[in-house]
Amino acid sequence: MAVMELRAECERCRQPLPNGSPDARICTFECTFCADCTDGDLNGVCPNCAGDLVLRPTRPAAMLDKYPAAAPSSG
Repeated sequence: MAVMELRAECERCRQPLPNGSPDARICTFECTFCADCTDGDLNGVCPNCAGDLVLRPTRPAAMLDKYPAAAPSSG
């Protein structure tokens, strides 16, 4: 099973985006941005691939042990 990577923060401003965050947006390549960046300067378009940025689905809590969200970057 291919598992979507749940990135823990916005790639642009580093806002935390934990699993279930209503502010998380992704494109088809799983680039991850917050709602503020998506709705602001990015105008709903991924700056990496030009794909649409949409609401990221929530991973069910029962699956987080087996498929945990990514840790935030250190820099």
